[in-house]
Amino acid sequence: MQRYKSLYKWMFVPMFFMQVGIFRDYWGDFTDNAWSVHIHYWTGTVWYLYLILQPYWATHGKLNLHRTNGIIGMFLAGAVCLTALSMMHRDIATTETIMKNPERFGPFEPWFFFGVAAVEIVMMTAFGFAIIKSIIHRKQIEHHAWWLVSTVFLIMMPALGRGVQNVYIAINRKDWPNIDIMIPIYIAQGLIIAMLLIAAWKYGKLKHPATYLALGVNLFIFLTEPLGRSEAVQTFLKTMIKG
Repeated sequence: MQRYKSLYKWMFVPMFFMQVGIFRDYWGDFTDNAWSVHIHYWTGTVWYLYLILQPYWATHGKLNLHRTNGIIGMFLAGAVCLTALSMMHRDIATTETIMKNPERFGPFEPWFFFGVAAVEIVMMTAFGFAIIKSIIHRKQIEHHAWWLVSTVFLIMMPALGRGVQNVYIAINRKDWPNIDIMIPIYIAQGLIIAMLLIAAWKYGKLKHPATYLALGVNLFIFLTEPLGRSEAVQTFLKTMIKG
């Protein structure tokens, strides 16, 4: 337990990156966002706050509060997962909009959103798996804590990726629409993997299954483009994800 006494402080780091990354996309057009976007943003934000507060309560003599809020937290984790999956039809709908008006979207072709949808299915499945493992190992503090910490790195990509992408496009605006939109995604993934490995090293969890899972998922995201361009993947997604 003593090992995790300062964990809550370190959890501010991914929280900061997530909020900075999503700030412009969410707050920039706040009133135009769909209800599902608001629900997902706030459940995700509160989940990150839980991953700051829960370690603090557990290591600062407030175990009863930690356990009570842990039960609420599992409900919240389910909301994060399900709201993310429920929003995926937006990606498919966006591909249809692009085909009707490609000039409006510039470098963003339909394959990009198909690719995002494909990797998000894997991300959220892994997130759900990590939550279940944390419940199974709730009496083994080392495993319980690290499975929960790993969830931060499993779901950071959409927020951080958008943020880095916005900055990259702004810097290269003069080249629009000839901008490689995958470069900022690769940069974001490099940052996430670096944060994951640094955290795993600090807490002696480099060889933990949760670390392997988070690393594997973030490496998988590098396949966004080939997955998005795959006709088989596109057909599967259009068949399964209906509005």
